[in-house]
Amino acid sequence: MTGTPRQAVIQRETRETAITCRLDLDGTGLAPASRIETGIPFFDHLLAAWSVHGGFGLDLVARGDLEVDGHHTVEDVGLCLGRALRQAAGDYGTVARFGAAYVPMDEALARVVVDCSGRPLLVWSVGVPARSFGAFHAELAEEFWRAVAAEARLTLHVDLLRGRNAHHGLEAVWKAAGRAMAQALAPRAGGPLSTKGVLE
Repeated sequence: MTGTPRQAVIQRETRETAITCRLDLDGTGLAPASRIETGIPFFDHLLAAWSVHGGFGLDLVARGDLEVDGHHTVEDVGLCLGRALRQAAGDYGTVARFGAAYVPMDEALARVVVDCSGRPLLVWSVGVPARSFGAFHAELAEEFWRAVAAEARLTLHVDLLRGRNAHHGLEAVWKAAGRAMAQALAPRAGGPLSTKGVLE
């Protein structure tokens, strides 16, 4: 391995949102100090859980049309984070490729399995009560991960195996995603892990 920093900076501005996302896959070297500010406190909480349990450095500031609702902000953050993941990982030619994690949170149990395949796909089987946490509606969880999978070009399977509490279930999903992605994005030598010799 070359020791090259695995970092990315993504900026996106539309009439609905303005986002700056700085990502460090190895959790070091971000300046200023890591912060997550989307204007949606529960979403900030989920992103912080993903960052901490994945060991990722994340500095993210998003301003969105929250007077409409949280949809544009949540989806656009997913797009930016997905792009940052792929850019920081160098198109996955030098990573472990696969990762999987189970995470419990009280009565909830989440499983996330990821393949840095270059082929975007989200399989989502997460049943949580239809609940709003401020501007974050539970249904936005799927929209976020679909955007991440599309822009990062990941195959992502997300299952909530059990759980009655929406907060517990969603937080377990974000933590499991962090741990699974940390495994999949771990550095490795030897070129793309594929019998084809390429990931696409």
